[in-house]
Formats: sequence, structure tokens, C-alpha cells
Amino acid sequence: MGGSNGRTTRRRAYGCVLILCLAPALVPALVSALAPAMAAAATANSGELQTALAARPDAGRGESLYGTCTACHGPDGGGVADGTIPAIAGQPQRVIVKQLADFRRNQRLDIRMEHFADRRHLEGAQDLSDVAAYVAGLQRRTATGIGDGQAVDAGARAWFGACGSCHGATGKADAQRLLPRLAGQHAGYLERQIFDTAAGRRPNMNHTHRRLFKGLSQEQVTGMADYLSRLN
Repeated sequence: MGGSNGRTTRRRAYGCVLILCLAPALVPALVSALAPAMAAAATANSGELQTALAARPDAGRGESLYGTCTACHGPDGGGVADGTIPAIAGQPQRVIVKQLADFRRNQRLDIRMEHFADRRHLEGAQDLSDVAAYVAGLQRRTATGIGDGQAVDAGARAWFGACGSCHGATGKADAQRLLPRLAGQHAGYLERQIFDTAAGRRPNMNHTHRRLFKGLSQEQVTGMADYLSRLN
């Protein structure tokens, strides 16, 4: 991602994201067109993820690296209650490493994060490991954004039926499997990620996720996000 091929791929991804905002109906075709470049970037950078996961993290050094993250995620890593920015404080270190690496290898598409996770801000695998360790130790103070409660029951039923077997009843994290903690995440963010996955805008989410989410109604998605946001 540091060379010309990486910059070209990022420019294509940026252009794709901008077009998606204007024409959601084009999502499947655009993602398919971008797939070869994204796959090449993912292959080229897959070694960095494994190196970062195996590194010995230095949370103290990670604190200085986190400085550029505070503008969006806040000093406490609590994000924004309306869900425009997720809460990341206290997520397992390995989970944060995985998500940062996914932004670097075009497995997640977000212009802001692709910029701040690039090599100008996080030079290599050790930086990923260190900043992730600092984030994992943050104590969140920002209040969680929850829904209106009207669809919580429907959402809970959908969660247990579609997701509970892997993520558990309470949406807890699994560091070894690189599964994030979903409990207590802002409802607006969770809802958006479910819809993005169903529409193919989350390349790092597998076919099983896409199939499950595409089968959910608006009420189930809204209620599921609300249910998870209320879990402590």
C-alpha cells in the first residue's frame, strides 16, 4: 500500500465510495469491478497482519500514535453516540489490529479510516500492534447511543436466531477468533454496518454474514442494533 500500486488501488476505492453515495443501485457491479484490485492489495499485505498479530505490543508507544485518532474517536475511544463514529475503547488488541489491517488492504472501505490507517500515520506492523494495545486499554466514558426501543424484542429474536451461535447471546468479543465486542456499540453504527454488509460494502465480511443480513427486515436490523447497544 506504500507504493504506486497501493495509491492507485486507494484512489479507485475512494472513487468507488463516492459513487456509491450517489448511486446505491450500482453497488454490486462496482464492488465486482473493484474486486481484482482489492484482492491483489489484500494478498500483498496479508503478511503484515500476521506480523502485527505476532508482535509484542507497546501500549505506551501506542499512546503517541493514537493522537491522530482522537479527533474522531475521542480521547477515550468512545466514538460518537449517533453512530457516525464507532466506540473502539476496550476492544481486544487483536481485533483492533485486524480492523486496521483490513483498512490498509482494502477489506474495509472508509475514506477517513483508509487515510488515518495508512503508512503515513502507522508505518508498519509494530505501529498497528502498539496503537491497538493502547486502544484496548482505554476506559470509555462516552455514553452509548441506543435506539428508541420499539423493535428491541424483534431484534433480540433475530440476533439469537441468526448470530448468537457464533457471537454468543451477549455479543462478547473473541480475541482468538478476531471477533469484536458488539455489546454496547452505538446502535446507529451497528445498523449501518449490517446494511453495508448486506449490500456488499464490507469486503471483510464473509458470504454467511451477507446472506444472513440480506434476509433480515428493516425492523429486525434496527431492533438488533438497538438490542446490542443496550448490553453492558
